[in-house]
Amino acid sequence: MVAITSIMRAQQILLAQVDAVVKPYGLTFARYEALVLLTFSQAGELPLSKIGERLMVHPTSVTNTVDRLERSGLVVRRPNPLDGRGVLAAITERGRKVVDDATRELMAMDFGLSGYDEAACRELFEVLRPLRIAAGDFTPRPSEPGRALSPSAR
Repeated sequence: MVAITSIMRAQQILLAQVDAVVKPYGLTFARYEALVLLTFSQAGELPLSKIGERLMVHPTSVTNTVDRLERSGLVVRRPNPLDGRGVLAAITERGRKVVDDATRELMAMDFGLSGYDEAACRELFEVLRPLRIAAGDFTPRPSEPGRALSPSAR
């Protein structure tokens, strides 16, 4: 009980700190994550279903997130040319600027982890790694059995 309570409280603390940074940009951490995911994609756009898969969230949450980002002018929706029924979310230039600015601020406050040095962050990642692998967050790389990093390892 002590471990789960500590993890859950740490999540609340970190989310509050990160949300305070992204709020002036009209974002929540969930919306920020979606924008970052789009910037990491090769074309700056992804099917909504892929966004849900990669962020491990329910399709309704993706729809709500993209709706809000679209209303803010940070993404646009367009038909998926490879799937007649599918929809792509594409980041706009304004979305790229917002995510760059927010990322700069988040990096300046070490994403809320300023109380930890690099070694402690690595240790924290390693401690949580088995839980995340079991949940399907990521899988070990074939070249490194039992070792893998997700795009959001920190």
